[in-house]
Amino acid sequence: MDLVLALPVLLASLPLQAFVALLVRCTSPGPVIYRATRIGYAGEPFTMYKFRTMYADVGGIAVTSAGDVRVTAVGRWLRKLKLDELPQLFHVVLGDMSLVGRRPEDPAYVALYTEEQRRVLQVPPAITGPAMVVNEEGLLDAPSPEEVHRLYVEEIMPAKIAIDLHYLDTWSPLTDFRILLTTLAAMTHANRSSSQNRAIGGPP
Repeated sequence: MDLVLALPVLLASLPLQAFVALLVRCTSPGPVIYRATRIGYAGEPFTMYKFRTMYADVGGIAVTSAGDVRVTAVGRWLRKLKLDELPQLFHVVLGDMSLVGRRPEDPAYVALYTEEQRRVLQVPPAITGPAMVVNEEGLLDAPSPEEVHRLYVEEIMPAKIAIDLHYLDTWSPLTDFRILLTTLAAMTHANRSSSQNRAIGGPP
């Protein structure tokens, strides 16, 4: 299902990806593509590619919070519409990722998993999933990077892993199809809201 769905979507999205790449290049200095090490199937690391949404060489923690100053104006729009994740379609076609599944997590956070939580590594990471439909950045509203890190490790990450484990234990093709529809609906809603904000002079 991954290959059958991802390959035509990848080919159809190439003009859009070219436009996004040009937009990133023209609006902030730095590389177009952001490269990050993530933990793949069976705990093996791989290099994941996304369109860059932050200012180059800003550093900091691996999770972003609401109003994170490291994110560019264009990057905020790309994240809202999930357009920054379009290059991950290449990973799906190559077999490094799936369309639906668990979060592609940073190795530093995977190192904190309990033995039970590590069961999520039995499946490949994915572009979307039941835990990723939640607006994580909206939940991570804290006054400092240290507090964002603590909130993520102690509350957000365990809650999302629990969702992923339930997904793993109850998986079916129908479940994946429903998650894909939910993701598309969320993207459509975000796009509609963004268009309305621009129409009344608000930020994208």
